[in-house]
Amino acid sequence: MALISTLRGLDATQRHTVAASFLGWTLDAFDFFLLVFVLDNIAAEFQVDHTRVTFAILLTLMARPIGALLFGRLADRYGRKPVLMVDVVMFSVLELACAFAPSLTVLLVLRFLFGIAMGGEWGIGASLAMESVPASARGAVSGLLQSGYPCGYFLGALAYWLVFSVFGLGWRAMFVVGALPALLVLYLRAKVPESPTWRAARDRGSRRGALEAMRGHGGRFVYMMLLMAAFNMFSHGSQDMYPTFLKSQMHFQPGTVALLTMVLNAGAIVGGLTFGSWSEHVGRRRAMVAAALLALPCIPLWAFGGSAILLGVGAFLIQVMVQGAWGVVPTYLNELAPHDVRATLPGFAYQLGNLLAAGTATIQSWLAGRHGGNYGLVMACWMAAVALALALLAWRGPEVRGVSFDPERS
Repeated sequence: MALISTLRGLDATQRHTVAASFLGWTLDAFDFFLLVFVLDNIAAEFQVDHTRVTFAILLTLMARPIGALLFGRLADRYGRKPVLMVDVVMFSVLELACAFAPSLTVLLVLRFLFGIAMGGEWGIGASLAMESVPASARGAVSGLLQSGYPCGYFLGALAYWLVFSVFGLGWRAMFVVGALPALLVLYLRAKVPESPTWRAARDRGSRRGALEAMRGHGGRFVYMMLLMAAFNMFSHGSQDMYPTFLKSQMHFQPGTVALLTMVLNAGAIVGGLTFGSWSEHVGRRRAMVAAALLALPCIPLWAFGGSAILLGVGAFLIQVMVQGAWGVVPTYLNELAPHDVRATLPGFAYQLGNLLAAGTATIQSWLAGRHGGNYGLVMACWMAAVALALALLAWRGPEVRGVSFDPERS
């Protein structure tokens, strides 16, 4: 209800901007997660083990800081909207190219390039949305934006079910479907204006260079990066190997895997919307800490439920907490960032955190192999340790709820 009330309080232009930013992150995540559903299919075609294919996830995550820095600096200099449009086209084209990879090596190169393009979207989309809405709406809009990530995962599960169970096609068809996000550019061009905060700074001639803008904020940048490393270990640790766990350890069929993944992401959407809005009342830090700690009692059911029903309940609940914590991230990082690097710094810190967490899927796959293929045990231990680390980091951070985005005060 808080989200609906907030959205009703926005004007039509602001709603279009929020919708476009939400769709951008949704479709970006959709393209990323298509890969996790077909790891075993790719491994079978190229006659390699799962761990070698998970290197594609590692490379994508490693490349994302490059894109965050490159596209973020372009967006800080030339505007959020045009750079976001270019970025969306790039990651869509690269996703399509993956469908025609003749070898695992070529696929790995394409996933690295895709990671560069994917890395630029979050920071630009989040800054565009946060700079376009009132300060009182940031928490609710933040939760909505971050819910785009599980929405993308949900759509990926739906695509997997349609491609494999309904149409009986192979993994390459998944990447053909992944070209559809390019259509978002038409909506961006027609309905979304440039960030009013960026336009005001341009008109005043108040833009500074990145190094000048960051002077005195080095400690804050390091904190943001470490926080995002914990956040990415939290989300990727609960999501990336989950379909493989369901197929390889639980021996579920594609339809069941797709259904459970949809349930997982329904919980994630509920969590992002709930905790994002709640952070407007209790503060960003308290909302993140509460969500991280509440994930702990959900772990046994999520990893060891045994039946599809119990695993589904556990998946729903743990993702309420995982993405509940994440629902605060877009507004929190943007409120931490100086104006002149708001399109660059949050996304760059986020993606550097991703870089530090990039080995999550590969490490989990390797550990599971060392423990007789027991993905459930490995993921449970991983999530418990990361939840505690995340709660501690969030609690030690600054509270910046409602900070002014006026360029003259940043």
